[in-house]
Amino acid sequence: MEQEYPYLRIGTAYYKIVQKPLASGDRMTLLLPWSVECIKQDHGKSYLSGIPKYDGFCFVPSHLHYQRFIGSFYNRYHPFIHVPKIGQPERTLTYLSHIFGDQLEYGLDYLKILLEMPMQMLPILCLVSTERNTGKTTFLNLLKAVFGDNMTINTNEDFRSNFNAEWAHKVIIGVDETFLERREDSERLKNLSTATFYKSEAKGQDRQEIEFFGKFILCSNNEDNFVLVDPGETRYWIRKIPVFENEDQGLLGALKKEIPLFIHYLTGRKLSTPKQSRMWFTAQQIATPALKKVIRQNRNKLELEIAGILLTIADGKEVEEVKFCVGDVQDWLNKKGFRNHDTTAIRRVLQNVWNLKPAANSNSYNQYKIGPDGTIYESTQKGRYFNMSIKAIEKINDS
Repeated sequence: MEQEYPYLRIGTAYYKIVQKPLASGDRMTLLLPWSVECIKQDHGKSYLSGIPKYDGFCFVPSHLHYQRFIGSFYNRYHPFIHVPKIGQPERTLTYLSHIFGDQLEYGLDYLKILLEMPMQMLPILCLVSTERNTGKTTFLNLLKAVFGDNMTINTNEDFRSNFNAEWAHKVIIGVDETFLERREDSERLKNLSTATFYKSEAKGQDRQEIEFFGKFILCSNNEDNFVLVDPGETRYWIRKIPVFENEDQGLLGALKKEIPLFIHYLTGRKLSTPKQSRMWFTAQQIATPALKKVIRQNRNKLELEIAGILLTIADGKEVEEVKFCVGDVQDWLNKKGFRNHDTTAIRRVLQNVWNLKPAANSNSYNQYKIGPDGTIYESTQKGRYFNMSIKAIEKINDS
């Protein structure tokens, strides 16, 4: 039907199916708005009656049992282009062993679930290494070759943009050279990783609520703080990728040739673990030293920021202890330019890490404010304040 008529009428609007050439030599299928007058000029008025007509668009992800037309709706999720082929994908399995290491079985489960259950939530997979020649970007490019137009590789700015229509319907959203250090970035990532609906927005169009089934894969050369991860967080799977012993310039091309073999291998392989959480894997299964490192670095950064300000106040006012509320700390951090931390993160440091307890009742205390020029002002306020001695503050600064 699409070959006989390269046009479609969706609702009351006409579209043309085109094949856009890419620099790689491949082609991308696009659906472009097309003027009914142009169709008449090119083919005649009678041609319009034969154009297939549908009530609207839908996005129904499927790779192995794909349907372009579902009822009276046109499915804009792209067809899966690979045909499974019997054989052993040895090069691919060796490469994936390099990426997933001792968690290879979970990695293969992850890829099988992506292929067979695209609606299933999965953890935010992060591949990190300060070193080059590790194969992180190759992993993104391999998945792009497997899932085609149903995957996108974004920049940090693409992820932060309010205009998200280009990636909101993708099954995989990759971000290369990730550095999403702001608190709002990490909160958005976490929320999207478990979202079932999302607001899609394109330039010049109203926001629309859509079903969301995207999985995030982040690659970064920053192992410490490419994203903010709080203690107890269970949505991140962070792996430190080692350097290849021998560089292989033709690796990606070899992996692409094995895609049909790998698809056959995945479909015939049994999952090594049953579903045990909303993101399939338990926190214990995907825990890694790399995850612990990011959590520790993030926690230490906030601790040191707070402790440094407390020490400045104690020294400036020549006091042996400082009393303060959570709101005071957030105000200090904002004045110092540290806007990545909300009251929940601050309270977690004070109570869970430093083991401080607020006063049982709201009492008067000396509140300290930092002026634009760095001057420390003092006033009397009431609140359930925390209390820290200068010795405790110095111990944190020295740790």
